[in-house]
Amino acid sequence: MADVPLYVVSDYASAERRITPSWTISQLKAKLEPVTGIPPSCQQIFLKTSSTEKIPVEAQDEDAVYLQQFPLAPYLELLIVDTRPASARPNFSSSAGVEKYVLPAEEYEKKTDSVLAWKKAQKLGRFDPNAPSHEQAKIAGILQEIEDRGIAVGKRCRLREDDTRRGEIKYVGNVKEIPGLGAWVGIQLDEPVGKNDGSVGGTRYWGEESGVKRGVFVRPERVEVGDYPVLDDLEDMEEI
Repeated sequence: MADVPLYVVSDYASAERRITPSWTISQLKAKLEPVTGIPPSCQQIFLKTSSTEKIPVEAQDEDAVYLQQFPLAPYLELLIVDTRPASARPNFSSSAGVEKYVLPAEEYEKKTDSVLAWKKAQKLGRFDPNAPSHEQAKIAGILQEIEDRGIAVGKRCRLREDDTRRGEIKYVGNVKEIPGLGAWVGIQLDEPVGKNDGSVGGTRYWGEESGVKRGVFVRPERVEVGDYPVLDDLEDMEEI
């Protein structure tokens, strides 16, 4: 009897294989191990003859039962189930246990087709000879924004995007704990809707330690200085 092409399918394999009907079930399982990675003793085989029907390919004596006793037909699906507990199966989809190769920095710097080489050629980032002047221009722009807006410690203000977030400016200057160049504006809000209590990363910029978070640090463009009194939540309520 001629070989029959079947689709072999398991959790980690899907391939077309030619199956010889004169093989025993034991021979089939031995040949499927390198394809599926499942040991013969842990294989449970089904022949899918339709979308709903699955015929078990098994026997009490698998060394004596031949595949020609099953309704093999070209391009049917041979489903291989791994009967091992999940904890005992190898996880081929996870790279957690795979040692990752890291290219040494000195080797990376020698490459001519890397992002680093492209940045060097385009004079970008730290390779830009004018980079320091760009940084200085940004810092100067922030300082000018502070001056133009009249931002100073002790003045009342609000955050531009939210009129209900009002408070008093408590700090103007650099905050080393926050990434980014230039000065920040520290505001103590009237309501406890801030991000901190006036300290960042262990450095206190105003006030005393408190469990009430009324402090925020924002860029000058978000601050509006003016006569913004504390809001009275009850002033618009009618008498009861």
